[in-house]
Amino acid sequence: MKKFLIITQHAGNFSRLAEGLRKETSNEIIWADSITASHVAAAGLIGLIIIDEKVEGQSCMDIAKDMIRINAMANLALVSGLSPEEFHEASEGLGIMAQLPPCPDAKDAELLLNALTALS
Repeated sequence: MKKFLIITQHAGNFSRLAEGLRKETSNEIIWADSITASHVAAAGLIGLIIIDEKVEGQSCMDIAKDMIRINAMANLALVSGLSPEEFHEASEGLGIMAQLPPCPDAKDAELLLNALTALS
């Protein structure tokens, strides 16, 4: 069982992703709708932290930098509407595992699960 932390103030946009992450295994989804709550959860044993494009006015890149300071070994996936090239440029050096589209779905969940398996 893996634990996934989803940091968003728009949980409905992530329902299909969460369903996909739980579909074949008994993975646990932890929701955080604030940056403060996410910091507490990020310090624990989380397999993947998924960060919405903006939370409490902060960009996903800024939140990711904070998460890395809390847990340098955290696997991170960020929601971003940037092109893949722009995203790569903006996130270079942060060790981001994946870029997700706004309103990620079960297909994106499968890609994340495969990427996590490849890292193991």
